[in-house]
Amino acid sequence: MRIGILSDANVERLDWARQNGFGSIEWNRFAESPAGPQHANWRPFAEQFAADARSRNLRISAIGALYKNPLDPKQTDLARATFRRAIEVAAHIGVKTVAGFPGAVIELEVNPKGGNPVYKSFDQFLPQLLEFWEPLARFAAEHGIRIAFEHCPMGPYHLPIMGFNSLAQPAMWEKLFNESKCENLGLEWDASHLICQFIDPVANIHKFGSRIFHVHAKDAFINRHLLELYGICHPGVAEHRMPGLGQSNWAEIIHALLRAGYDSDLNIEGWHDPVYRDHDATPPADIKLSASNHQAGQKLETTGLLIAKRTLEQFVPPET
Repeated sequence: MRIGILSDANVERLDWARQNGFGSIEWNRFAESPAGPQHANWRPFAEQFAADARSRNLRISAIGALYKNPLDPKQTDLARATFRRAIEVAAHIGVKTVAGFPGAVIELEVNPKGGNPVYKSFDQFLPQLLEFWEPLARFAAEHGIRIAFEHCPMGPYHLPIMGFNSLAQPAMWEKLFNESKCENLGLEWDASHLICQFIDPVANIHKFGSRIFHVHAKDAFINRHLLELYGICHPGVAEHRMPGLGQSNWAEIIHALLRAGYDSDLNIEGWHDPVYRDHDATPPADIKLSASNHQAGQKLETTGLLIAKRTLEQFVPPET
């Protein structure tokens, strides 16, 4: 298990990671890279980037293929092509996991007795989810690759409300895993998205640990004072933070991951923390008392990543 960062195919970013003692990356923004589906001759670039990482003793833990909505009809063809290409690239350069969003079908259900229409629940669309993903899972299995779904809700307030991720809630993971025979479908797990739904990350690992193929190391904080005043659907009640600055117990999380047989790395997902991020010089006009206003113009992302690394590395056993 190594501690790493998310990075696009950028050699300067690899240099920074190595100079600061990181051991892995997730190759993000894959779809826009020269190895993406719009480029027929992808092998030279993929091989060179893999060699660049290897020469710096950085492991590519996963390829982050696409973080949009593959089940949106306007995106489906591109999404399918992107994941197929990412699977081919992963197999070619020796990466075990391809990650991304599973997507969602979002439709209104009309009440036959009148009244306001309501959104159909995601579990009504499980057949469409399987129809898209199982052929890709079989293709991935032929190449020795796993597919890991990130469970970020992609809805307001970090909750699965009006979002576009049908696997934002563990109950849907359970339905998917029970319904599908594809054992190489699993999770790109992130504690922050559980904390924002008042789910215990450690208990979650104990239940779903065998399906955790990749980890985004990110924390979250629930402001109980704001919660009690305004409820969960209020800005600032739930916010993402760097590991070590939120409410996750990383000792217990890493202990549970190791106990479950987790075989990959902890790649820190930055840029969400309200303080430890790179702030624009001029905050939005409607921001009055937020961290973005007080830290306007400061570049704090690097500090946050290093805080996160120091938090995590106390609990990660040395490689043998």
